[in-house]
Amino acid sequence: MFQLYNSLTRRKEPFAPADGETVTMYTCGPTVYDYAHVGNMRSFLLYDLLHRVLKHEGWKVAHVWNVTDVDDKIIGAALERGVSVQEQAAPFEQAFFEDLATLNIDVSEVQFPRATECIPDMVRLVERLIERGHAYEKDGSVYFDISSFKGYGKLSGVEAQSGARRREFGRLDQDTYDKDDVQDFALWKARKEGEPGWESPWGLGRPGWHIECSAMTLKLLGETIDLHAGGVDLLFPHHENEIAQSEAATGKPFVRFWVHGEHLLVEGQKMSKSLGNFYTIRDLLEQGYSPPAIRLALMGAHYRRQLNFTQEGLRRAEQTLRGVRDFVHRVRQTTSKVPDERLAEAVAEAREKFEAALDDDLNIPGATAQVFELQKAADIALAQGRVTRAQAEEVEGTLEEFDRVLGLQLVPAVEILDEDVERLIEERQAARAERDFARADAIRDELAAQGIVLEDTPAGVRWRRGE
Repeated sequence: MFQLYNSLTRRKEPFAPADGETVTMYTCGPTVYDYAHVGNMRSFLLYDLLHRVLKHEGWKVAHVWNVTDVDDKIIGAALERGVSVQEQAAPFEQAFFEDLATLNIDVSEVQFPRATECIPDMVRLVERLIERGHAYEKDGSVYFDISSFKGYGKLSGVEAQSGARRREFGRLDQDTYDKDDVQDFALWKARKEGEPGWESPWGLGRPGWHIECSAMTLKLLGETIDLHAGGVDLLFPHHENEIAQSEAATGKPFVRFWVHGEHLLVEGQKMSKSLGNFYTIRDLLEQGYSPPAIRLALMGAHYRRQLNFTQEGLRRAEQTLRGVRDFVHRVRQTTSKVPDERLAEAVAEAREKFEAALDDDLNIPGATAQVFELQKAADIALAQGRVTRAQAEEVEGTLEEFDRVLGLQLVPAVEILDEDVERLIEERQAARAERDFARADAIRDELAAQGIVLEDTPAGVRWRRGE
């Protein structure tokens, strides 16, 4: 039974889509004013893993992932550079999608609405909130009255003071909050000089920070959705405010399950440019790390636990993945006719534990561990020359199944040696059989010069590419 920790109820609960067939899922995406950093990418990777696991469980997934292309930060950066909001946002939006592709984050079945494409929907939602008595207009801006919504605080535990409406409009126009700062929040902001603006019943303006997610969800997924995910930093006020404005508008529960990923530390500290531990994916690629290693390092802790992202962890990830791919290469070359019964048991056990880990609140580290347990069992059998071709195919097939969830590119493409190399390997085997070790060693050296390393094992000779 698949279970997820629900931030709304603060416990693990069995999860299934309300209709039994299609999971409706919304995830909070980037504000494209700069390059995404590794902390952002941990959240985005969580969304990918959720999507993959939900499909693995046998469900369809209707997944919406927003792109915020207008907000205070983007406008501020555009004004500072003297460019339009579109010019400021476009290259960073492109970089965001490039980063997703780099980390093998599958977006083939995901909708990515932009905030600027949904402004008419946001305006209609704000009008609806005013009509229902949950919002008020002041000087061309519109604010949500949190005292009008009795359920405020049910996600975060931060409660609004009954009947206490905060009218500090200068503060309410800011998309920044203190941790426990409860206040009415802007749904629509009157246009300031130099800012972009869109037509509305209240004059030229633009949407507030929170309204886009509710408008997109209601438009594309419905009034009540199965699952909403984001980083824990969004729990308050963003997600709390999403609940308030959505449920105030519809009178229905907004989200059945809330999933929040924990913060990422870098070398044991909060990431900061001043500390020199601020990394984008591009930074890590320039340092020589491979995309699968970065992905594995970001998967190193359960999503509800803080992850300490380190250079040492990246190096270990590179070594680990190299070891798995070398192992797959060895498995493919087995020629044994004698099966290892314990290996069949190991494959079955790895599959069972892999599924159990996924079902237990998306325990990706626990699932990933089964790759290495299976590798260990098969390596023992290989060393004894007891892995048949059928068993090798079952091991490789199991790793491929695991990797459809993990996305680590565990199984490399089959590499075929050219005829000259194969002829030399056969010639060396014949030389060894005739005890012509001088000739055998010479062939080994010749192949090594071409980057082909030979290994003599109880199951026969194996080859691999050198470092």
